[in-house]
Amino acid sequence: MSKILIRGAQVLGGAVQDVVIDGETIVATGRQGEIDWSGTGLSAEGATVIEADGQILLPGLVDLHTHLREPGREDSETVLTGTRAAASGGYTAVFAMANTHPVADTAGVVEQVYRLGKESGYCDVQPIGAVTVGLEGRKLAELGAMHDSAAGVTVFSDDGKCVDDAVIMRRALEYVKAFDGVVAQHAQEPRLTEGAQMNEGIVSAELGLGGWPAVAEESIIARDVLLAEHVGSRVHICHLSTAGSVEIVRWAKSRGIDVTAEVTPHHLLLTDELVRSYNPVYKVNPPLRTEKDVLALREALADGTIDIVATDHAPHPHEDKDCEWAAAAMGMVGLETALSVVQQTMVETGLLDWAGVADRMSFAPARIGRATGHGRPVSAGEPANLTLVDPAYRGVVDPADFASRSRNTPYEGRELPGRVTHTFLRGRATVVDGKLA
Repeated sequence: MSKILIRGAQVLGGAVQDVVIDGETIVATGRQGEIDWSGTGLSAEGATVIEADGQILLPGLVDLHTHLREPGREDSETVLTGTRAAASGGYTAVFAMANTHPVADTAGVVEQVYRLGKESGYCDVQPIGAVTVGLEGRKLAELGAMHDSAAGVTVFSDDGKCVDDAVIMRRALEYVKAFDGVVAQHAQEPRLTEGAQMNEGIVSAELGLGGWPAVAEESIIARDVLLAEHVGSRVHICHLSTAGSVEIVRWAKSRGIDVTAEVTPHHLLLTDELVRSYNPVYKVNPPLRTEKDVLALREALADGTIDIVATDHAPHPHEDKDCEWAAAAMGMVGLETALSVVQQTMVETGLLDWAGVADRMSFAPARIGRATGHGRPVSAGEPANLTLVDPAYRGVVDPADFASRSRNTPYEGRELPGRVTHTFLRGRATVVDGKLA
């Protein structure tokens, strides 16, 4: 489909407009039926028409925190299946975390992931480089070489592990500053979380499970924002999960420190009370927190203290989750349900409008990750990376319908609002009428 007319969509939830795509580019937008074709050399003749009455048109979503598992754990996910899941969820770009096998700590590995993304064709894949060799926290990885590679890495993270050595963290911040990179920190003081199975609190005490205290996250964030201020570099906080962390980031921003933060959809909705079921689908790192934390995270996302929503899409094969709690892997899939959870927790509660969703799930993550061509306005001359959403839809989550190779969703059987009907990557439909193209 080289020419497409999206008719009658609410652009960013606002005015009803027609949007015309020709090739890879948006060539015209205007109030429904009012595009003036005269003298433009343009025409809607021969266009494929998509009737979008009642639907929301957003810029293509960007996920700054995705685990695609390839190379090394293709039993969980591959770049192809992961990007198919991303497109299904309305994403046109994802940043792939470095904890693969081998670790993405060299130019060779990040280029492999980058090229696999190009071959998949469902969304753009921007590899994230490891901060340290082998994620071991002892020696800086080849940060400059990864940035200078074909992958053009701008984000570095040992996610899954914390860069707990302050000297190593300082050196990484200093190094990436030279090319406007950012270090994305998995904030978890390892000594405070040895043997942790869930959030430390009333529920962990009653269940007798090892607790993951909020201070283990908050202490690392406090240290790292001060290091970022000292160095004058950018730091990004992965999957922020506690009310205390919100206050530290809010304080840091008030000082002018260049810190950004993300929250996952599951931390906006789910609480540690669910762990009473002992269902390992609720086992995640950082753990599900309390209702107080959930409400603080929602407010912080609404007021901009938390900059973005990132999925932390963490696929695992059936055998790694269908076991006793203590032996189960940590993580949840999230690409295909993220927008629905954000609609339920943020839009339907009145905390964000759809323009706010576009900012937190497209504009801001693209800006943080320097994702050229993504997170752009829905206007003439811009790349046609777009997502069309039916907000009136209600459906029960069935993991059998997922495009992801893994099924470890905490939302199975839960009714969620909204459905992505179409996704366009540079003008090419990757999802049509809710189905992968």
